[in-house]
Amino acid sequence: MKRMTSATGALALLASIAGCAAPATRISTGLQRYGLDQSRSDCVGDRLQANLSLGQLQRLGKAAAAYRQGDTTPGVLTPSDLIRVASELDPKIALEVGKAAAGCGVLP
Repeated sequence: MKRMTSATGALALLASIAGCAAPATRISTGLQRYGLDQSRSDCVGDRLQANLSLGQLQRLGKAAAAYRQGDTTPGVLTPSDLIRVASELDPKIALEVGKAAAGCGVLP
């Protein structure tokens, strides 16, 4: 499985989903930029939009962007990292991120 790169960019998209495009579209587009194919990116975006509130998505995006600051490899973010970030925020967010990643075939 390809690693998603640029932690601040990959998930800053979640923090900025208040824009014009639907959250699912913005999530999918961002995930594709970081190596995930369109069908799995669309799947994750659709599931997260359906199961998380806009506020939850924004919290996830902000936390993920801050997650690797000060790390020696801050430009690398794996699906496992995203689930770890989500688990530190809210059990519902962690559950939905994990379900989306597993259900969409993002996890190895």
